[in-house]
Amino acid sequence: MTSSRTKKFPINGPTILTILRIILVGPVIAGIFMEGLPAKIIALVCFIIGSITDNIDGRWARRDKLVTDFGAFLDPLADKMLTNLTFLAFVILGQMPLWMFMVILVRDYAVDGLRMIAARKNVTISASIFGKVKTTVQMITLISMLLNLIVMWEPLAVINIILLYVVMFLTLYSGIDYLIKGRKLMV
Repeated sequence: MTSSRTKKFPINGPTILTILRIILVGPVIAGIFMEGLPAKIIALVCFIIGSITDNIDGRWARRDKLVTDFGAFLDPLADKMLTNLTFLAFVILGQMPLWMFMVILVRDYAVDGLRMIAARKNVTISASIFGKVKTTVQMITLISMLLNLIVMWEPLAVINIILLYVVMFLTLYSGIDYLIKGRKLMV
């Protein structure tokens, strides 16, 4: 838990990358539901670009001391929009069980609620290593699922099911980790 945000102008290079990630959600979701291979390829490429920006923007902001409250707010929102809406699309397509999506949402709401309680006490809860690993594995899983919309290869579908269970484990583990670390704030 830290509170080292700067008061710099909120729109900077890292924040622009975060905004780009939000914009890319549209083509990803549209491409998933549109007919034809080109739409699926566009969805995959846009998702990969969005995933890469997630890695770049945070490092850039910390390296160049461009961390802002606005960026700290927007970054996890952009991550959740990109991943959760893509997961929802796969639920709609019948390629992911609804209960898995619900576990992801409940964990995200619980962690966000904890962060809101912390903010009221002027404490910022930074992303834990487990939360970062969870997000990375979610993005890898979604890239694999998007790729399978293109190649439609049965062994990859099996791998995707295994990856979804790994995502479930990491989602629960990281959520419990946040709640244990933040329990003092809730009392």
